[in-house]
Amino acid sequence: MTDMKIENRKINRSASENDKQHKKSFAIETEAFNSPDHTLARLNSSRQGLTTEDALERLNEYGRNEVAHEQAPPALIQLLQAFNNPFIYVLMALAAVSFVTDYWLPLRNGEETDLTGIIIIVTMVSLSGLLRFWQEFRTNKAAQALKSMVRTTATVLRRGPGNMGPAQEEIAIEELVPGDIIFLAAGDLVPADVRLLESRDLFVSQSILSGESLPVEKYDVLASVSGKGCDRLPEPNKDKSLLEMGNICLMGTNVTSGRAQAVVVATGNRTWFGSLAKSIVGTRTQTAFDRGVNSVSWLLIRFMLVMVPIVLLINGFSKGDWVEASLFALAVAVGLTPEMLPMIVSSNLAKGAIAMSRRKVIVKRLNAIQNFGAMDVLCTDKTGTLTQDNIILEHHLDVSGSESDRVLTLAWLNSSSQSGARNLMDRAVLRFGEGRIAPATKERFVKLDELPFDFVRRRVSVSVEDVRHGDKSLICKGAVEEMLMVATHLREGDRVVALDETRRDLLLAKTQDYNAQGFRVLLVATRKLDDSALTTPLCAADEQGLTVEGMLTFLDPPKESAGKAITALRDNGVAVKVLTGDNPVVTARICLEVGIDAHGILTGAQIEAMTDNELQREVETRSVFAKLTPLQKSRILKTLQKNGHTVGFLGDGINDAPALRDADVGISVDSAADIAKEASDIILLEKDLMVLEEGVIKGRETFGNIIKYLNMTASSNFGNVFSVLVASAFIPFLPMLAIHLLIQNLMYDLSQLSLPWDKMDKEFLRKPRKWDAKNIGRFM
Repeated sequence: MTDMKIENRKINRSASENDKQHKKSFAIETEAFNSPDHTLARLNSSRQGLTTEDALERLNEYGRNEVAHEQAPPALIQLLQAFNNPFIYVLMALAAVSFVTDYWLPLRNGEETDLTGIIIIVTMVSLSGLLRFWQEFRTNKAAQALKSMVRTTATVLRRGPGNMGPAQEEIAIEELVPGDIIFLAAGDLVPADVRLLESRDLFVSQSILSGESLPVEKYDVLASVSGKGCDRLPEPNKDKSLLEMGNICLMGTNVTSGRAQAVVVATGNRTWFGSLAKSIVGTRTQTAFDRGVNSVSWLLIRFMLVMVPIVLLINGFSKGDWVEASLFALAVAVGLTPEMLPMIVSSNLAKGAIAMSRRKVIVKRLNAIQNFGAMDVLCTDKTGTLTQDNIILEHHLDVSGSESDRVLTLAWLNSSSQSGARNLMDRAVLRFGEGRIAPATKERFVKLDELPFDFVRRRVSVSVEDVRHGDKSLICKGAVEEMLMVATHLREGDRVVALDETRRDLLLAKTQDYNAQGFRVLLVATRKLDDSALTTPLCAADEQGLTVEGMLTFLDPPKESAGKAITALRDNGVAVKVLTGDNPVVTARICLEVGIDAHGILTGAQIEAMTDNELQREVETRSVFAKLTPLQKSRILKTLQKNGHTVGFLGDGINDAPALRDADVGISVDSAADIAKEASDIILLEKDLMVLEEGVIKGRETFGNIIKYLNMTASSNFGNVFSVLVASAFIPFLPMLAIHLLIQNLMYDLSQLSLPWDKMDKEFLRKPRKWDAKNIGRFM
């Protein structure tokens, strides 16, 4: 038993390299194939829950049920990071040398000291770093305030000391341990990776992990009688991903309806969510901005490494004073450097961030402004970003496919008469019915009884009485196949006809056609009830001999601004690609509605089988990728970067976090999961996606004004230094002192301080712009 206990408290993990992606095995995956009793035995637990002492012991062993989070660094660290810039390194190195040559050595020799150059350089560096620090510190504070206020307790079954029996109690989610028995109800977040023990009508939304907009059904072992459970039966879960397994729930998902009892299998970073969160915390990869700044910095350093020795040698040999030649060579090095560049960059980026904040956009990292403008590919999730993440009733049709008010009324009566927690489709029917269902209709019908939804029947029925005529009816709504099993007739206009095989096939074809378009379809049926047939309460036997009235179709629609935003981005040279965990059919429909070419959708399974070289070719020709895991999203994004693209990513789910972090510019929304907001560079506070186009334009304006300064200043400085160098070779004295070069540079730089407010040519803004060290070299 001791060996089993030790074995049960270890998390089994295996990692294998497959196209540079790591696959992990989690404890919850093993338990999906075990019976509840076997899982409880492995966890050394029971259906009566853990004792208080055992729970405390396990808390000490496993640690608190917390996942890794990327926290904003302390203010001091942020201040130091604000000076982490290659340009600043060059300037500080020159300032250090100037301190030795202009102050320390003259002071030792009793000569006059000169701190002018040092003061100028240090002032420029300080202003640049402090401006960047203040802007990023403020935006990080604003981002921190967006953290979701989520429920922080869970209901568990615990046994007290001695012979005290089990009792339910509320504890902090952080105190959950493997082996705890927990209770889930509608509205609850799943606080850990759990194996279901008992459930009733349980629907769980996994969109935050998978990207699928509709809730999925979850079953306990008792549901195996309908072929949907899992009691040592490998077939139902065979070849399924964790999210597709029916008898487990993962941390981060939430219960939309029903209730359940479950055992905690893994907590904290040992969960699927925790492992994902941990993987994205740490050092960020270099973005296009970082790479561009580095390339320009090395260009300036190479110029200095070439020019300074030439100046030193020419003046040393021609003047014979090597000390003076060294000082002049140092002045040339300083003169070649655009001292104001860090400040111009910071002020441009800060101005862009302030302009975006007026559009209710939080820019967490200033460099993201320029990356926004350089972006030539935007990858986006579907659910909650392109779509509203809100199921709506799209059609209410009779069996011929024509719009029917009768079907809408029946569906509304069915949904409004339910006393339990309503699912997303019931809520969609009620919203659609507001203002469409006459008050007289609402008063005319009175509910008699109801038969709730369950996973065996996959239907929900209510009985109502028409108080005007005294008629009693059963109104049933449910999944297509299950409804056809209990239907014998259908309504064609004013006639009720037998549901023969031909009519059944035609009706099935219609529903399948809507399914192929990405709709979720439910059928609505009725049956007349007389007093002798009416039983109280209703039972499944009453759901016989139904007449199909029509169908309802549901969809998570695109945001109103999605199509316009995608068109605007395309007009500005930004290709849009959809990366989603949702199924290809639903994804294709949404993409077509917003103007994205959905031809040749690549799925995660196909990508998994591709080599990196094959994927490099495919990502250039495909626009839509579906059924992706978080790592596959990240792989596609990195492949695009490898192909030379500057890539943005727009997402809001936990499954989007790796891609948000790896993108050159990660964009999320205020309703996103905390982990997504932490990984992003920019947070949109409003649903209007047209702000994306404004961000792109603002980024290009910012970059254009930076390049203006760099081109003008670098070429001007190079011209001055080259002129002085040539003159010094032919005259017996220095044409300009070091201090003269510094003051000249400073006066010229001060005149450039207005550049962040300069206007850009519209033609320049029409396509993405990137740092180009070679172009700057040619300009000089």
